[in-house]
Amino acid sequence: MNESPDAGTPIILGVDDLRALPGATQIARTSREGIRLLEEHRDHRIDELWLDHDLGGDDSIMPIVAVLEEAAFGGRPFDIGMVFVHSANPSGAETMVRVLRRWGYRVRRAPA
Repeated sequence: MNESPDAGTPIILGVDDLRALPGATQIARTSREGIRLLEEHRDHRIDELWLDHDLGGDDSIMPIVAVLEEAAFGGRPFDIGMVFVHSANPSGAETMVRVLRRWGYRVRRAPA
């Protein structure tokens, strides 16, 4: 999808292997799909980004967290209003929150 988002429509992205995330405008089910989704929105404001830690099998959110980290380290963080961590994995969720806050992203825990 290379279309420019409508300026009046909030961009709410979700990365979760199972949940429906009713408010999301787009959902990725794997870390690979999540990275592609971030790349598609690289030059646009993402109003909300919803992240689950465990994405089924051996997949996790950590490759996406690494992309966000690398962008911030390079001086060009993604423009995200709020990252919501909604994982049932307490240690994974805490790691995500700690890492993303360290790089200046606004992060909030949400019920899983």
